[in-house]
Amino acid sequence: MLLRTLRQYLKPYKGQVLGVSLLLLVQAIANLYLPTLNADLINNGVAKGDISYIWRIGGVMLISSALIMGASIWLAYLSSRISMAFGRDLRSDVFATVESYSARELGKFGAPSLITRNTNDVQQVQMLLFMGLTMMLGAPITGIGAIIMAIHENVKLSGLLLVAVPVMAIVITLLLRRVVPLFRTMQIKIDRINLVLREQISGIRVIRAFVKTKQEEARFSVTNQDLMENQLQVTRTFAMMFPILMLILNLSSVAVLYFGAKLVDSGEIPIGNLTAFLSYIMLILSSVMMAVMMSLMIPRAEASAERIQEVLTTTSSVIDPADPINPTHRRGVLRFNNVEFKYPGAENPVLTGISFEVHPGQTTAIVGSTGSGKTTLLNLIPRFIDPTSGVIELDGVDISKQSLEGIWSEIGLVPQRSFLFGGTVAENLRYGDEHATDDELWSALTVAQGNIFVDELSEKLESRVAQGGSNFSGGQRQRLSIARAVVKNPQIYLLDDSFSALDYVTDRALRSALKERAKDATVVIVAQRVSTIMDADQIIVLNNGRIDGIGTHNQLMESSTTYKEIVTSQLSPEEAAR
Repeated sequence: MLLRTLRQYLKPYKGQVLGVSLLLLVQAIANLYLPTLNADLINNGVAKGDISYIWRIGGVMLISSALIMGASIWLAYLSSRISMAFGRDLRSDVFATVESYSARELGKFGAPSLITRNTNDVQQVQMLLFMGLTMMLGAPITGIGAIIMAIHENVKLSGLLLVAVPVMAIVITLLLRRVVPLFRTMQIKIDRINLVLREQISGIRVIRAFVKTKQEEARFSVTNQDLMENQLQVTRTFAMMFPILMLILNLSSVAVLYFGAKLVDSGEIPIGNLTAFLSYIMLILSSVMMAVMMSLMIPRAEASAERIQEVLTTTSSVIDPADPINPTHRRGVLRFNNVEFKYPGAENPVLTGISFEVHPGQTTAIVGSTGSGKTTLLNLIPRFIDPTSGVIELDGVDISKQSLEGIWSEIGLVPQRSFLFGGTVAENLRYGDEHATDDELWSALTVAQGNIFVDELSEKLESRVAQGGSNFSGGQRQRLSIARAVVKNPQIYLLDDSFSALDYVTDRALRSALKERAKDATVVIVAQRVSTIMDADQIIVLNNGRIDGIGTHNQLMESSTTYKEIVTSQLSPEEAAR
């Protein structure tokens, strides 16, 4: 998965990666050349007191060092550009993929996990790429080159590598076997702590109202402690790794000096060649250590890449048709024909045998007890989910054969949970129509009965809206959400329990204004409050996912027991009879 992700997103940067490889090659050759120059300087310059030779070789060494420094700076710059662009592209694709998900896929992953995958997981892969470009590609070049040069300097001393390198390999293998599972678990625990934190921030009012602050602190503490213990296990492994590798490195240096001194004493090797060999040993073992560091990053990046690819390869259950068939005229006629919907893994369908028609100029209300499938039915219209069986037609064409954007362009939705974006009031309202004028915004606010409280704000339409609209009351958020839909001036209004936070006077005034504004549009209202929908042209009563009755208020009071029970539980006989 890791290699697949890297290959997929590095294609546009092949030229820059090639440039990094050339810089690493130049850097490696210069690094390998320096010990040989140093050996010549000692053997032929210092030992013989030849000052001109010392200046000449010293100048070449200075030039080589400057070349290494320049290559390192340019290498860091290119690697940063590539890795940052890689992270940007990957995050954009993950975000775009998540945006295409239906409610089913969003529920499968969950918001905390999706956030972690698009932030922490992408960062892990991005960091591996940066370190890989600056270190991993250079380590094998330098290591192999240093082995060749070390053997060239002295074959006998090179035998020490047959001991040091295998010992390092065994240590690395043992460490990897311990660390890989820990890294996979760590990402899951990060998901968990994000979930708990998100719940506690979102539900802070409920937590305080039920005096559960201590219990929530304890729950977060347990999750936090669990993550800490996992990270401690990783850190302890690292704490053991570096001293062991440094011990092997230093023991190798001592062995080289010990056996090399004997060879120098016997005249088998000049002192300069011994220093060069020692430098090559250090380069070899340093390359191995760099490879070790990278190999410890790879498992976590691999786990992150798997989680990212899981998002990227999961296709939405609601997709655009290859050859969409859009209606010739958009009028807003809806028709349900024996529609059924069943959630994956559920024993029984949520909706069964749903058949009805909705026409422009009509207000259709959907009522029923909690869990009867009202919101699910409404979500089928804009294709947030697709029916298990049956057909939903919009303007005479099956919605599964129409383009998603074509359907959405016809719909103005006010969701059950009113949501506002961070920004200004005007920016939120222009979500319905980005070209809407201020006069059109005020007109929509007037319909939604929000013009009075917006006019009282210090900056009117330019007043700030906090994330989620938390600086407004529930009723104000609902009115702003309704105004946003009105600004769009859609053919179909879908209002999912959008009047629940309004008082009766505001509710009545809003419905009256909306009826006039949307007189040529199709209006579908899901409501719990009977007074909101009594005047609807058509009321659909749901009971356990089935239609219990369709008609006007007076007709249903005579024909539907379920509707009558709902009405009598909320209204007096006098109010119900009007």
